Amino acid sequence: MSKLLSAAIAALGLSAGAAAATGLEITVSGEANGVITVDLFEDLAPQHVEQITALAADGQYDGVVFHRVIPGFMAQTGDVEHGRIGQDMRLAGTGGSDRPDLPAEFSDFNYERGVVGMARSANPNSANSQFFIMFAPAPHLNGAYTVVGQVTEGMDVVDAIKKGAGRNGEVIGQPDVMETVRVID
Repeated sequence: MSKLLSAAIAALGLSAGAAAATGLEITVSGEANGVITVDLFEDLAPQHVEQITALAADGQYDGVVFHRVIPGFMAQTGDVEHGRIGQDMRLAGTGGSDRPDLPAEFSDFNYERGVVGMARSANPNSANSQFFIMFAPAPHLNGAYTVVGQVTEGMDVVDAIKKGAGRNGEVIGQPDVMETVRVID
């Protein structure tokens, strides 16, 4: 790498291996119709962002439902194993991807409206593919779940996602779907 390029990278506050800012463009259909744009926080959760962007780039999130939606709390999606229309929706939320689970990357970033976090089991190092978008602040999640990003456009779409009426926020009937999930700069 040339000294000039190294100096320019340093002046921008980047490391030599840093990638451009990354985000997601999520096209939703169902009761909610539209696009959600998410800015991903590579500095807060580099391993989680790498996993999400790899899954999105492979098209694994395309056609995955919002299986757990709790009014006033959050909308959860991302079960690439069991979360597609035509599959047994009783299993939605129990699966992940064929990629390994991730070690927690907790931060002091607060769970506020529009924050995107990684879902996991009781084991803090079990996040894999599922994520959730906050409808409202949830201080009890701060420092306990990995924050991966923030909605920058489309909170009206998030607000319109079909709400769960079943046990623990389970969506009854036809859930809303992430038709496509694309990685953007």
